[in-house]
Amino acid sequence: MTAAACGFALAATLTAPAQAHGPDQGSGQVADNRPGGGPGSGSGGGKAPHWELKDSGADVRFRGLSAVSRNTAWLAGSKGTVLRTADGGKNWRNVSPPGAAELEFRDIEAFDGRRAVVLAIGEGEASRVFRTEDGGATWTESFRNTDAKAFYDCITFFDSRHGLAMSDPVDGKFRILSTRDGGRSWKVLPSAGMPAAQPGEAGFAASGQCLVSSGSRDVWLATGGAARARVLHSSDRGLTWTVTDTPIPAGDPARGVFAVAFRDRTHGIAVGGDYRADQASPQAAATSRDGGRTWTTAGTPPPAYRSGVTWLPHSRTSALAVGPTGTDLTTDGGRTWRTVDTGSYDTVDCTPDRACWASGEKGRVARLER
Repeated sequence: MTAAACGFALAATLTAPAQAHGPDQGSGQVADNRPGGGPGSGSGGGKAPHWELKDSGADVRFRGLSAVSRNTAWLAGSKGTVLRTADGGKNWRNVSPPGAAELEFRDIEAFDGRRAVVLAIGEGEASRVFRTEDGGATWTESFRNTDAKAFYDCITFFDSRHGLAMSDPVDGKFRILSTRDGGRSWKVLPSAGMPAAQPGEAGFAASGQCLVSSGSRDVWLATGGAARARVLHSSDRGLTWTVTDTPIPAGDPARGVFAVAFRDRTHGIAVGGDYRADQASPQAAATSRDGGRTWTTAGTPPPAYRSGVTWLPHSRTSALAVGPTGTDLTTDGGRTWRTVDTGSYDTVDCTPDRACWASGEKGRVARLER
């Protein structure tokens, strides 16, 4: 089966009718929301694709997730917690860095089952980067922020050596940190090529997806909290940037673009909204077909705030978005979305071997089963 066919097959299973129960936050059952479809409407007799909850053994919130394969995944969360599985989520090993209990881990990037880089967020020295080469048995602190004005939110890697981290604006511009040796050392990039930030503008450390890369040089930075929700793009690993307004509502510290995903250097999806549970989030998704130069509102957006998004593996048209009130699926490149699960998740990630993982509050972690 070709890579494209694999992606199509996964999207098709997600849109298949459910056999039995409707969506349930505990079971993660995926429902069929197509006209005429519904629980029990299928004739094939097979169980519908669903998020299968895995027992992480933890009660912290996991906003950081890096899925390596169907068997291997890393989680990063509050109270300085890092977990790793090598058997598809049956067992989770606590591999948290020693002495990190006061830190808030919000993003993790893993290269395989042994090498990973994790970001702690916060003001001043609370923002730190740790690296492991032995599956979390030992960690090295490779960066500690010493600027009281900086607050790091997200991290991304182009390959196993080159990566970036981003901070909220310092002296009127977003700050970019760069590594060329797999996270062993870091340096602040010059700010000359960075556009000025809006008053109140910042990144949201909600899912580890406010800074994402595609290919060897392209990277995008998502913002909110200001008059306009924007996406910044760099094609030279963070040295120079362009910036574009998105149609996702802003104008409040709780609103904006929370996550972006690009399946290549051209096609992207942005999701967000208002993270307050009592506030509506219309126009919570947008798409780009030109590398982020322009954005178009989804015709049928997710029904509520979404904090994480990812393209399905090997698919040109299908993606998943997640948030506290559910999971949504698009099969037309982000133009229309439909809810397929009502469980609470903060972030989502898929792997080349067609595995998708999600994680969130109260130790929740799940893998998509078909």
